Amino acid sequence: MNNSIRVSCTKKNLKLIRDFVTEYLQGLALSDVLTNQIVLAVDEICANLIIHANNEDPSKYIYLTITEPKDAVQFEITDNGVAFKSNDYKEPDILEHVRIGKKGGVGIALVRRIMDKVEFTTKGDANACLLYKKIK
Repeated sequence: MNNSIRVSCTKKNLKLIRDFVTEYLQGLALSDVLTNQIVLAVDEICANLIIHANNEDPSKYIYLTITEPKDAVQFEITDNGVAFKSNDYKEPDILEHVRIGKKGGVGIALVRRIMDKVEFTTKGDANACLLYKKIK
């Protein structure tokens, strides 16, 4: 089974990513709820990279590789866009966002709630986001 995909940085490619992740996860016999949560988390990170880090520039690419370390599934998403500064990230008050009807700004917080580990790294001009979820 193919465990990696490369897509250009346009929002239309988010469906390709969701379909790719869904198809891969079907082979792991996870619950529909868990599958949908993981797909949502990966989609959110990829959307952020496409929109914010790469300004929806179709000449740029993001790469997604899925691996299965012991009793887990791991997603590595890499690009060469503007690095996400996780040290500067302040988790929003989600209830306040809901109360005032603010849209956006809660994606990373949602991803951190879904996944067991979320890491952002940069080496040179290459950025990577590692998403890790225990599945057994």
